[in-house]
Amino acid sequence: MELASSDADVEIVWRAFELRPDPAPTLDPDGEYLHRVWGSSVYPMAERLGMTIRLPPVQPRSRRAHEAAHWARGCGRFDEYNAAVFRAFFERGENIGEIGVLVKLAADLGLDEAALRASLETREFELAVIEDERLAQALGLSGVPAFVAGRKAALSGVQTVAGLRELIEHVRAA
Repeated sequence: MELASSDADVEIVWRAFELRPDPAPTLDPDGEYLHRVWGSSVYPMAERLGMTIRLPPVQPRSRRAHEAAHWARGCGRFDEYNAAVFRAFFERGENIGEIGVLVKLAADLGLDEAALRASLETREFELAVIEDERLAQALGLSGVPAFVAGRKAALSGVQTVAGLRELIEHVRAA
């Protein structure tokens, strides 16, 4: 967000990306892999950034959460809703694959919970999520976070603001 506020030509657009879309199996939240990765990478990074984060006790499918975020964008409340989803999952360990959880997050923000429920039940934004994933695949992205500038260059992994500025300047110069 710092980049967008300091450079009027930078627009930040969040896109959907499922790490393990169906039918790929989800990871075991009690398994060795997640505990090792979180212990060696995630927790130290969160501590450096002053973030509260916990390994969620569930590893749900995230497609519905992405659909709900698309819906919230249409309400002009994407940033708030997206942050609420992240807090629900990474701070409280809620199952963001469940419609009831997603609807409650919307209600907590004063959004129309019945409208979100109807949107999720009819899969109104499923094709938008799939299109985001196709774009990621076309750009060669395979993980999150990923940052793309002008659909011409990308960086994967957590980046510094300086690194993102370099990416933008690289694309501008090309």
